[in-house]
Amino acid sequence: MSPDPKLETREPHRQTAKRLDNITFMYKQTTRGVTITVDPMYLDDQSDPEENRFVWAYRVRIENQSPDRIQLLTRHWRITDALGKTEVVDGAGVVGEQPVLEPGQRFEYTSGAPLATPSGIMVGRYEMKCENGEMFDALIPAFSLDSPFGRGPLN
Repeated sequence: MSPDPKLETREPHRQTAKRLDNITFMYKQTTRGVTITVDPMYLDDQSDPEENRFVWAYRVRIENQSPDRIQLLTRHWRITDALGKTEVVDGAGVVGEQPVLEPGQRFEYTSGAPLATPSGIMVGRYEMKCENGEMFDALIPAFSLDSPFGRGPLN
């Protein structure tokens, strides 16, 4: 259930992605001038509902709108499936990097998560370090992982 390293990339995601009824659900949250936007996509071509394998990609954009130079140090995810089973994933950086963002810069990456249920929810935070050494958590908004086999958006 943890983010799938085979799906992680910094390039635009080139897999076939399905959006429910051609609707894009984007989730956004700002903490201390750092805006995190998440765009989840169900991956029909990597999923196998008969085997209880449902796969999503999610594109994340991190925008530094603060006056400070910041660095993303760690990530913390809480991934919950439709049955309430939760997995916690912690690690250094994202997609193998610990990006440094000057004021006005942004960083984007795509990763993925498989679940054994047709829907779920993810939420998390990035530990950030300011140039002056101050640390803070940039919150990642809770976002739904919805497939055509679920009941609709959970969040």
